[in-house]
Amino acid sequence: VEAVSTTLFAPEPSLADRQSPWAGFADAAAAEARARHWRRLPALRSGRATEFFRRIEPRIAARLGEALSPDDALLSFDSFLRRLPAGVQVFALFDANPTLLELMVDLCSRAPRLAEHLGQRPDVLDVVLAPGFFDLPAGADHLATELEADLREIGDYERMLDRIRIWSREQQFRVGVQLLQGIATAEEARRAYADIADASLRTLLPVTVAEHSERYGPPPGEGLAVLAMGGLGVREITATSDLDLIMIYDAPPEAVSTGLKPLAAPVYYARLIKSFIAALTAPTAEGVLYEVDMRLRPSGRQGPVATSLRSFARYQAEDAWTWEHLALTRARVVAGPAPLAEAIRAAITASLADLSIDKVLRDTREMRARIASAKPRTNVWDVKAGAGGMLDIDLCLQAGTLVTGGAVPAGPREMGLALRAAGWLDLDAAGCLGRSHDLQSAVQQLFRVALDGAIERERIGPGLAQTLMRASGARDLDTLEARLEADMAAAAALIDRQLDV
Repeated sequence: VEAVSTTLFAPEPSLADRQSPWAGFADAAAAEARARHWRRLPALRSGRATEFFRRIEPRIAARLGEALSPDDALLSFDSFLRRLPAGVQVFALFDANPTLLELMVDLCSRAPRLAEHLGQRPDVLDVVLAPGFFDLPAGADHLATELEADLREIGDYERMLDRIRIWSREQQFRVGVQLLQGIATAEEARRAYADIADASLRTLLPVTVAEHSERYGPPPGEGLAVLAMGGLGVREITATSDLDLIMIYDAPPEAVSTGLKPLAAPVYYARLIKSFIAALTAPTAEGVLYEVDMRLRPSGRQGPVATSLRSFARYQAEDAWTWEHLALTRARVVAGPAPLAEAIRAAITASLADLSIDKVLRDTREMRARIASAKPRTNVWDVKAGAGGMLDIDLCLQAGTLVTGGAVPAGPREMGLALRAAGWLDLDAAGCLGRSHDLQSAVQQLFRVALDGAIERERIGPGLAQTLMRASGARDLDTLEARLEADMAAAAALIDRQLDV
């Protein structure tokens, strides 16, 4: 035992005594010191983990040294190791699959957020080795079918919730890697993220209903549907988006469920919806599936969690503010019975008919000014906020959709084309808004994959900068910054004209 202990924990030779794998770094002594500290981390506490790591350490050092910013990549890899609960399986994977190690170093260079995420959930690395990892996702229908097949083998509700979280995490990681490596465009990525959310919601709803039904009986009436709002409604979300949802049921108020513990329909659906939201947001052993925002439901935070179809239709037709009608231009039913989904779509269409054009434009101008005051742009990279930013463009297109009588949820480019066909935008205006939104969305997508927190130029490392250049076609960050400023200014001036500011 003493001999083994001496072998495993003896001090390593100094830089003077051997050629360190970190000798190629600008500050080789600092890199070596950091690598020595790793031996005290949980990931390298076992003898087998240490053995595997010593085998791959020269390759790690070489790959990190080849990064555009070796020091930044080393810091990111250090953060990955510090979060890693155990290292044997991960180091064995790196040893057996050099391409996996290359991918890890690439993420450290370009996307510290993903690298840190892998430190907490290293099991995601397994999915990289699965066939088709670098193929673009095949759409919400295919993903839902795949997830439903996974859940058939699981009988326990809590295990199903964990499995959905694991599946979603793997799919989101896959899309993030594809975006960073240029396999997926920003537009393809935002659609893919939305497809993953769609499939998760579509699969989770019946699972939650089945669990709820065991105690309270099947849903009375026509059932429950999930109405996606905001970015998810138009299939444009990022790696870190929360979900804007409205839950709508259809049942007579006097209806009662037929389970072991019968409940009146309003109470039944209120409890079911709380269970569904908990299934999305509760931190299980596998984390949170999605954060959910329900402020867009009728009457906002003060409104009931469960909204009946009748109440929803009446509220939208008689009491809704213009900003709520604007939001409805991006509404899309993503889960629930088909007849109820059709009835919700009909209610939305009816509520948006025959609106006063003058009132829509006047209220939109007021809302635009309120947003600009509440959420000022902090810098040009803060692409969501400010005049000519993504929110501003979205608001203009939503107003145009109300003015022209359209009500089909679509992304900014599709909305622009529809408004051009309706005569509300000319060719140049539609192109200007579409190009500006596309560029800003690409910047936002990459930031959200690569980094947590604020979007600022100072946080753009060389690896992420290279990725931004490739996605935008700009030759450097100064050029991209100038393009963003010019596009935002042009979009803001155009929106001023369209809304008659």
